[in-house]
Amino acid sequence: VEIITSALSESAIIGYEFGYAHVASNDLTLWEGQFGDFVNGAQVYIDQFISSSEAKWGQLSGLVLLLPHAYEGQGSEHSSARLERFLQIAAEGNLTVAYPSTAAQHFHLLRRQAYTEPQRPLVVMTPKSLLRHPDAAATARELIEGSFRSVIVDTVGTAPSRGRVICCSGKVYHDIVTRARSVEALPETAIVRLEQLYPFPTEELKAVFGSISSPTSVIWAQEEHENMGAWRFVEPIFRREFGIQLAYVGRAEAASTADGSGSFHARHQARITAEALGLEGR
Repeated sequence: VEIITSALSESAIIGYEFGYAHVASNDLTLWEGQFGDFVNGAQVYIDQFISSSEAKWGQLSGLVLLLPHAYEGQGSEHSSARLERFLQIAAEGNLTVAYPSTAAQHFHLLRRQAYTEPQRPLVVMTPKSLLRHPDAAATARELIEGSFRSVIVDTVGTAPSRGRVICCSGKVYHDIVTRARSVEALPETAIVRLEQLYPFPTEELKAVFGSISSPTSVIWAQEEHENMGAWRFVEPIFRREFGIQLAYVGRAEAASTADGSGSFHARHQARITAEALGLEGR
């Protein structure tokens, strides 16, 4: 292990890591931001090199960006890795964008990245609150066995008919499930987790919706504001590929990424989970 004190510049460091990953192609090179927001300072490298170097120059890189991203009440400078920007520049299979919800998924995603050929960059949303979340923990068996799953389906509630389908990605899944556990007589609801957003898991989702008979509503739930997060990326895909008109549940459009008030944050999170589960007024 070689520890190097570097300049406090995300742009400089990501530029270095990109070059290192290109030269040391047999290594798994990872750059982790203290908060995902800090990647803003390296946006020029992401646009000019990480997302497009293969298309422009045939230059491959397996660089991994680990970006803490989730709405956890820490304010507008410590909440968003700008997931929407990575989805906007994703095309022609140029990179992978994932938002794993458990430690096992995170582990298998990185393991898959180490063995994937040809190499392409991987962008991972990594919520800090899931580091110690009991539902995100993994057993040794889960780490030893299995593989990364792009889509995971769970059910909550006890009623016999499954009419509501909630689609989501990442940390908000745990918020929804926690809220569901606190409610008695909750109608059975399917929760579809998109652990990988790009390349989009079209075939996996076709199989999921083929197994769900006549859902009364299909919802996309996210923590981010309506003009951020994955909403504007997934909505046209659901409409085009599955003939599904998604209903949106999340924050309204905003110029800033997150609430500056802890009480406002908690209030909005409670509304999002209640609305996703159809618990308005409860």
